[in-house]
Amino acid sequence: MLYRGFHDSATVDGDSAATSDAPVNDQTAPSLPRLKKIRLLLWLIIAVAIAVIAFLMLGRSGPEHPSQTMTTSQAGFGGPFTLVGADGQPFSSSALVGKPYAIYFGFTRCGDVCPTTLQRLVKLRREAGAEDKVNLVFVTIDPRNDGPKEVGQYAQLFGSPIIGLTGSPEQIDRVKKQYGIYAEPVPHAAMGQSIAHTATVLLFDREGKFVGTISKDEADSSAIETLRQLTA
Repeated sequence: MLYRGFHDSATVDGDSAATSDAPVNDQTAPSLPRLKKIRLLLWLIIAVAIAVIAFLMLGRSGPEHPSQTMTTSQAGFGGPFTLVGADGQPFSSSALVGKPYAIYFGFTRCGDVCPTTLQRLVKLRREAGAEDKVNLVFVTIDPRNDGPKEVGQYAQLFGSPIIGLTGSPEQIDRVKKQYGIYAEPVPHAAMGQSIAHTATVLLFDREGKFVGTISKDEADSSAIETLRQLTA
């Protein structure tokens, strides 16, 4: 922009000089080499200014301590809860401390995703050699239909120990929020109403800290390795 303004001004001055009857004073008009030097200097100044601005912007784009940010985010995910076990008694998350666990949120009337996910989890745990090393936890998102009896019976369908949990609607809403679970009712042709929900399995270490996930699209080999690292 500075170069363009200088160039336009020079052009106008040149036109005036060409149409004027007064003689041109060669000593007052800038020579061509001098114009080139001035233009080069202006471009250098602009380039340096752009470089300084880019450096300042890049320097401020990332967090000052990225590792600390990630640790804080993970530490704030999940957290302690108290729900109701299959025996009808209060179940505290403190009972899970000391052993890594995988937690899955679903409901017993779920036609496909929930049973498929839990059956796969049982298989993955067995193939990882971690049947006694990792707890599997199933938390219903449909407490009005899934009481202690229902979650207990459902957990037994998979032929391997699974902790089934329920609670009051308020308790379930609270734990869904803690664990970032999406769950919304949707129309269903057969049942009248179903629930669209998060289908990702959440993984926690021995101290109850969030460490990762297993998604439904993840390869079994990758998920098995994740479970092995979790119990190492």
